[in-house]
Amino acid sequence: MDINKLLKGIKDCSCGKSHICPIDYVDIAKGAISRLPEKCNGYNNILIVCDKNTYAVCGKTVAETLGNKVYEVLVLKDQTDVVIPDETQIDVIDSKVKNDTDLIVGVGSGVINDLCKYVSFKNGLPYYIVATAPSMDGYASVGSALILGGMKVTLNAAPPKAIIAEPEVLATAPTPMLQSGYGDIIGKYSCLNDWKLARIIKDEYFCDEVYDLTMSCVKEVEPLAKAVLARNADAVGALMEALVAVGIAMAYVGNSRPASGSEHHLSHFFEITGILDNKEYFLHGIDVMYSAAVTCKLREMILEKGLENNKISRGDWQKEIRRIYSTSADECIALQNKVGLYAADDSTVVADKKEQIKMVLKGCPGFDYIKNLLDQIELDFDAFINMYGKEKIADAVLYGKDLKDRYTVLWLYYQFCK
Repeated sequence: MDINKLLKGIKDCSCGKSHICPIDYVDIAKGAISRLPEKCNGYNNILIVCDKNTYAVCGKTVAETLGNKVYEVLVLKDQTDVVIPDETQIDVIDSKVKNDTDLIVGVGSGVINDLCKYVSFKNGLPYYIVATAPSMDGYASVGSALILGGMKVTLNAAPPKAIIAEPEVLATAPTPMLQSGYGDIIGKYSCLNDWKLARIIKDEYFCDEVYDLTMSCVKEVEPLAKAVLARNADAVGALMEALVAVGIAMAYVGNSRPASGSEHHLSHFFEITGILDNKEYFLHGIDVMYSAAVTCKLREMILEKGLENNKISRGDWQKEIRRIYSTSADECIALQNKVGLYAADDSTVVADKKEQIKMVLKGCPGFDYIKNLLDQIELDFDAFINMYGKEKIADAVLYGKDLKDRYTVLWLYYQFCK
């Protein structure tokens, strides 16, 4: 895959738009860190941000490589067992930004990337990310996923100006992070199907070129599970390239629609309720892949039960939201009142386009297909059931959708099968 060709964008796309990507440079290859200084010409007051783990992996090396261009290496302290991308950490990074800071370099994966992305955007600064794990697809995306006020929110930001990664370094990441990156890619089967549904039911913008780009990443990564687990540098590098390419696809359309749908909403549900209730949850991409299996099962159930009996209920949803989200319930309710998906009546559209909807649902792999891929990456679906329990998973299926403003199969299931 020629990542740097993707950076040139698509002019006069068949969807009627021109797609651009504001990333200047991607280097996913051996020796990438040693080439970092030449990409930092003109920057002389650099803030490096990492955590204690990523500092040990290559943060120290990055700082030494950049030398006197760096005025401080900020090592974030974790609040629990991990660094949470919340107001506290934003303020810590903000406090280290000076008037003459000209570049932020994050060293890490999801959390570090999201924090640096947001703080740099807030301060009008460019940032680079030196990736330490192929664990998620947000490296190149325009959105910054944060926990604000106890809610999982994705704020508009700007992608990094450069993405640096050495496959040999990525391959040393903990196994769950390798599984997470693989899972985040496989989850695209679900979200791409959701995008097609939204085009039919909500007349949402859709781009075939971006769809095909994202699906090509899925097909390229799917057979690599065993090689990734074996820490084969070529396979891990290919996984990282796919994750970055998906991020570029998001940049093309200006939002996360090509990469995030019902499977991400379930994943966010488990993360948010885990934080609220102080309960354990899986890494993001692992939850995404487990959740993709769940949403594929929902599609099968909708096809089996049909689209004839509208069961949507608007009377008790706020009560259920308050039960589930406690202190974050008001934000969920306000979001859904603003978006108006509960108030919308899609019954006529669904009736008129029932056969098209069924064809889309049938186009998504089934539960058994995703379950087989879970087995290949050595993730046990029973571990997912045991972690959260059937009751919590059922709540996620019905109310995970309320965390976001996006139409997915979760709304179709809620309307016809709950």
